[in-house]
Amino acid sequence: MLRRGHRGGRARPTAPGASEVLGILLIDKPAGITSHDVVSRVRRALGTKRVGHAGTLDPIATGLLVVAVGHATRFLSYLPLEPKRYEGIAKFGVATTTYDLEGEPTEVRPVPEDLEARIGEVGERFVGAVRQLPPMFSAVKKDGKPLYAYARQGLEVEREEREVWIDALDVEVLPPDRARIAVVCSGGTYVRTLVHDLGQAVGCGAHVVELRRTQAGRFDVAQAVSPDDVSPEALLPLSEALDLPKARLTDPQLRLFRNGNPVPMRLSEPSPHAAVCDLHGNVVGLARCGVSTLEPEIVIPEDALAR
Repeated sequence: MLRRGHRGGRARPTAPGASEVLGILLIDKPAGITSHDVVSRVRRALGTKRVGHAGTLDPIATGLLVVAVGHATRFLSYLPLEPKRYEGIAKFGVATTTYDLEGEPTEVRPVPEDLEARIGEVGERFVGAVRQLPPMFSAVKKDGKPLYAYARQGLEVEREEREVWIDALDVEVLPPDRARIAVVCSGGTYVRTLVHDLGQAVGCGAHVVELRRTQAGRFDVAQAVSPDDVSPEALLPLSEALDLPKARLTDPQLRLFRNGNPVPMRLSEPSPHAAVCDLHGNVVGLARCGVSTLEPEIVIPEDALAR
């Protein structure tokens, strides 16, 4: 179980001469706000502009949003964020422009009485490697412009299919026209698209009416805090958030690393990257692992770390 603490960069409000706020926040996003709204709240609460998030949640969606603060933003792509788990409710018989309840209906059809049987017949198509067309109402970019910007102008543009991976899909039909869904999937999966495509496959259309992300890799929504409860004490240190081999360096080795020089060291377990720590276990950077050296990739400035 991950726990919040202060090693690997103690969280304190930024002030002249003080260490910067640094760490990972697990936020339980409510419905009705965007992921960017959450970032704005975190910036205000912690008094820092350096905030980013991994894995956008739609406004109607709730649940786990992983947020990085301070120099931890540079580690977002190295966090263990897969697979992702979602729970939700789908409504059959209506397809919408956005693939969720916020869109306008594009087709309305009777829900077949044998809906459960039809889902059972087509379900295997939606497990394993699945090709998805990103929805027009999404942040995927086309020619440098997000698709939702085209959609809001009433335009539909050509976009490329993407392959995603669905580890598991459970569908429990709730008569007469709804179903409870549980999905375990790779990053980049659009559950809205999954539900829309499932609706097309059973012949009546479908859209998402509720969606909640419960897990992203080793992070669980049960550990998350409300956007209204953000504080330095809620930060998870990088030393606990990263699931990488740890390389503890002596002071002379640290000086080499911080100056951008390779550090002679062979890790006991092979890995393309390692979290570089001082002798107290505080994460001070990230290294590419050579055969017998650590090559600096990310170096956290010394004055950004807790003293």
